[in-house]
Amino acid sequence: MCLGVPGKIVEIYEKGGLKMGKVDFGGVVREACLEYVPEVEVGNYTVVHVGFAISLLSEEDAQASLEILREIVTLEDELGLNPPPIVHRPTS
Repeated sequence: MCLGVPGKIVEIYEKGGLKMGKVDFGGVVREACLEYVPEVEVGNYTVVHVGFAISLLSEEDAQASLEILREIVTLEDELGLNPPPIVHRPTS
């Protein structure tokens, strides 16, 4: 299954001849290529898939999508589908 995640464009710049940007995914900021959405502006919301912004969407649609993603994670936690990470501790 492929998943595109909505985020807010917080910075736009050029890198290696490509239109790039910083995208805020609810507090986590990642770099994404913006070449597929040349009309994008700082403050717009976009769907990012494997590092590429693939479409624009309204803030309302972005927030609704993020809420659904949060509910999925919560449900997986409740069902035990997200086991806690294994912590390796050095032995003495």
